[in-house]
Amino acid sequence: MPNNFRLGLIFSLTAIIVDQASKWWILLKVMNPPKVVPITPFFNLVLTWNRGISFGMFNNKGSLGAWVFSVLALVIVGFMLFWLSKADNKLTSVSLGLMIGGALGNVIDRVAHLAVVDFLDFYLGESHWPAFNAADSFITVGAAILIVDSLFSRQKSHTKMANYKKPGNYR
Repeated sequence: MPNNFRLGLIFSLTAIIVDQASKWWILLKVMNPPKVVPITPFFNLVLTWNRGISFGMFNNKGSLGAWVFSVLALVIVGFMLFWLSKADNKLTSVSLGLMIGGALGNVIDRVAHLAVVDFLDFYLGESHWPAFNAADSFITVGAAILIVDSLFSRQKSHTKMANYKKPGNYR
């Protein structure tokens, strides 16, 4: 197994464990019974059940939606695992691992609860960002790393190509 693939799988497994442990803690310890737990003037812990996808879109699809979104997520994870098997650098492996782990963490919720457990509530005044969880954070951070890495990798490859095309550099 190539090192970059192994690294991605380690980050994926870590993301799943952190996500599921945080959800277990919220469900069994913090939100038993459900309540709002103020942490700062802009952050609460809450318990919400997202039966849809990002930002609660398609939240009214019921149990069928949970299965459809789970299958869709597993197909995407399959593509990301293939990409991970071809990853040629550590940052790509880490970012794909985080996204895979986050996606699988939410699939586990959909299979176990027919909804995703969301509990992180950031707000400003009366305006609340949609609640989210650790899996969502791993997906977002992984995607951000992937985008930044691809932008800088592209810059590096353009620099190498520009140097290659200079007169006298025909090797």
